[in-house]
Amino acid sequence: MASFWARSDLSTMALVRAVNHYLPDDIAVKAAYRAGSEFSVRGSAVSREYHYRILNSSTRSPLSRRFSLLVSRPLDTEAMNDACRLIEGEHDFASFASSLDDGEGTLRNVHEARVEREGEFTVVKIVANSFLPHQVRSTVGLLIRLGLGKIGIRDFRDIIEARRVGLAGPVSPACGLCLMKVNYATPLGS
Repeated sequence: MASFWARSDLSTMALVRAVNHYLPDDIAVKAAYRAGSEFSVRGSAVSREYHYRILNSSTRSPLSRRFSLLVSRPLDTEAMNDACRLIEGEHDFASFASSLDDGEGTLRNVHEARVEREGEFTVVKIVANSFLPHQVRSTVGLLIRLGLGKIGIRDFRDIIEARRVGLAGPVSPACGLCLMKVNYATPLGS
């Protein structure tokens, strides 16, 4: 999602075609909408949904290597889901941030967090009102350590409660992370 001011009489479809003409092949604009001046891409969003894909296999996949993290030992997804329930709701997520700007609040509301198996993949899905820097990747890194038995559920809870920046790290690599959706109270174009 992006927003900009434009003085143009082009229809929204003509604008999509025009912008796509100049974009590289690996980026595409799917739709365009006219929005009021009060619309803000970040400020008007009510939630964001991220998925993190983990290839949980003893062998690598050349086709998936750019879009997932390889974890070759089996993950305990039941324990990971127990931990996901601990982060649901409003909490202080300072321990899951890599850094903070002065005065930035660390309370976030996680609407949903779960771990699902999809074939050889373990997918961490998190929906929240907003996220701190590296919060999702820190959460996934900690969930992986829990799923491998390197920490217990009590350790996970203690890290949440400590509220110390960076404590949940190290962060998982960016390769498995994908922003799936940004939700708005009023859908654009309606």
